[in-house]
Amino acid sequence: GGEEAPHLAAALAEAGATVFAVARHGAAAEAIREAVSAVTGHDARCYAGRWDTPAGAAAVLEAFAAAHSRADILVNDTRSFFAKPAAEIELAEWDELHARNVRATFMLSQAVGQRMLREQYGRIVNVISNLAERGNVNCSAFSATQAAVLSLTRSLAVEWGRSEIRVNALGSGWSTAEDIPLETQREELLVRYTPMRRKGHPRDLAAMLVYLCSPHWCISTAG
Repeated sequence: GGEEAPHLAAALAEAGATVFAVARHGAAAEAIREAVSAVTGHDARCYAGRWDTPAGAAAVLEAFAAAHSRADILVNDTRSFFAKPAAEIELAEWDELHARNVRATFMLSQAVGQRMLREQYGRIVNVISNLAERGNVNCSAFSATQAAVLSLTRSLAVEWGRSEIRVNALGSGWSTAEDIPLETQREELLVRYTPMRRKGHPRDLAAMLVYLCSPHWCISTAG
């Protein structure tokens, strides 16, 4: 999830969740740990590595089980961005992107979902890009991964709904983690065509994420 992930993790921690963070690289995991520590005074446990294979997902769950007994919430934020003309995309690039963005989401959803099914409760939120439902130049590979995660979200929501597991997608548009003055933002042509005339900020997603992960979000799924 890049720059948004620490903000989202901190929001959940501030709302009372015990955070276990998973990231491909140690630097990303450390950023999440620091963000959680800043709002709670306690370190979040972190795991750095890949989880887009059965062995990788099993390693994540093993590390999780060493410190926690159950998983009530899963937030997948696997949005590795990739831009390249469709005519020039190598098959290896396509496969790697789908492994990171789609297969990793499925593997962790399956592994954690099995636990949630036993508990008959869970909240899963997949953070995706708005390119899941619209096209853009040089974004065919990335957009395809986002559409796949959106479809997976809808299917899991139907399949697991009767087990009190709510599965939703949280769409992210054009955003930045920097606090840029509105006047500066509106100098960009792109911003002028957005409804709010500004870019989004991770804190805009954070409040909705906390709500989607709470017991109060109980009737709607596949949103």
